[in-house]
Amino acid sequence: MVEVFKTNVNTWRRAKFILDLIHQKFESCEANFDLDDCDNILRVESSDEYFNFDLIKSLLEKRKVQIDFLPETENVYAL
Repeated sequence: MVEVFKTNVNTWRRAKFILDLIHQKFESCEANFDLDDCDNILRVESSDEYFNFDLIKSLLEKRKVQIDFLPETENVYAL
C-alpha cells in the first residue's frame, strides 16, 4: 500500500531527518521525498496491508511538519 503526502519539508537535510525517523519507527515502511515537486511530496509504502498512515501523519505533525494526504491518483506517485 502506498500513500502520498504534501509537506512543508523543503531541504534535503530535513527530509533525511524525517526519512530516518520514519524508517526507525515503522520498520514495515519505505519512504522517499520528491523535493523537486511543488508539493514537496513524501511517498510512503508499507508492506503491511493494515498499516495506519495516520500514525506517520501524527508523528510528523508533532515535529512541526505540515503534512496532508493527497488525493489518490493512478500510479502517478509510485515508488
